[in-house]
Amino acid sequence: MQRRSLALSFRDAFRGVGHVIGTQRNARLQCAIGTVTLITAGALQLPPRDWAVLALTIGAVLAAETANTAIETIVNVISPELSEAARIAKDAAAGAVLLLATAAVAVGLLILGPPLWNLLLKA
Repeated sequence: MQRRSLALSFRDAFRGVGHVIGTQRNARLQCAIGTVTLITAGALQLPPRDWAVLALTIGAVLAAETANTAIETIVNVISPELSEAARIAKDAAAGAVLLLATAAVAVGLLILGPPLWNLLLKA
């Protein structure tokens, strides 16, 4: 098998991310929430370590959503008819995203909550 160029690999990866964001409502919602989170972090002038945790958390949720889309697509190709096994695979993949998104909310609250609370007390 011939090796592909790095540029082609990046092109394909960006195309995949674009497909997920362009076709998956949850991915667009997660991007919007991530953007609001980063804007809030900027407004609060959080330290670099907090930015790193938030960026990694947002990236992990989006990566999980991308993997979920890949799994659902593969299941649809392998098992176009309804089956219990296909349902379980798709539900488990979606469940993984839900678990990570729930953890991401906790991270966001732990990082953004105290400075936001302090702002509310000063107001």
